[in-house]
Amino acid sequence: MKPGFLNDLSTAIFFVTTVFVLLSGFIIFIFLWYQKKKEFNRIKIEEMRLKAEQLETYYQQELLQSQLEIQEQTFKNISQEIHDNVGQVLSLAKLNLNTMDLSKTEQLKDKIDNTLVQVSKAINDLRDLSKSFNTDTIASIGLLRAVENELEMIRKAGSLQPNFEITGAAGKIESQRELILFRIVQEVLNNIIKHAAATQINVTAIYSEKQLELTIADNGKGFELSADAKNESIATGLGIGNMNNRARLIGAGFSINSAAGRGTSIKITVPFESTVNFQHKTR
Repeated sequence: MKPGFLNDLSTAIFFVTTVFVLLSGFIIFIFLWYQKKKEFNRIKIEEMRLKAEQLETYYQQELLQSQLEIQEQTFKNISQEIHDNVGQVLSLAKLNLNTMDLSKTEQLKDKIDNTLVQVSKAINDLRDLSKSFNTDTIASIGLLRAVENELEMIRKAGSLQPNFEITGAAGKIESQRELILFRIVQEVLNNIIKHAAATQINVTAIYSEKQLELTIADNGKGFELSADAKNESIATGLGIGNMNNRARLIGAGFSINSAAGRGTSIKITVPFESTVNFQHKTR
């Protein structure tokens, strides 16, 4: 063979070998990169799954906590209602019975009629209160009726004048989200009663096609919204952070507007379709 031919053959073999090695290296690199990417995606999916499970667990814990808090508040309201209203009505009925004079027939009839009216009122009040023992009350009567009942209890107490205005056609909100939303409303109302020194509460529910805008405002003493330690302590005492977290949990917006001497207004914006990215399960 000629030396030139051998040189060309060696060059060709070197070239083919080099291309093969480079191609093999590229294929190995692509394979390893794919495997790494696949493992990375698997880890991310697993992290997302675990996060979703944690969110679901947290949601269910908050749901249970809200149910317990609503029950506790309901029992307090019932106790107060029995003491302030039913108890007084029955005491008056008892007084009428004790002061009846069988010899005075004209007065006797009036006292009997009056006693019947008082006993009937006590029975009706107790019947209304018995409905509050139902833990599914909010699911059965809906958010608006539940808020109305809460405001009626406040009105009966006599220290505050509540007003409730509803605009638009009520949209459907998932019952579990309504329960947590009602607990937020209940907590706001409790704060007003305990801390605001207010005489009036205005609650407005504005329904649009996509959301409910619920506003609770009072004419109480209010407080300055600033980042100093004193007002952080006030916000903590009012449970504002907890209410905000619960609102976010059900995909709702939460905002507060307050100033010293000008009352406080809290707005909760609830979309009809939940933005929570996990399945809600009843346990």
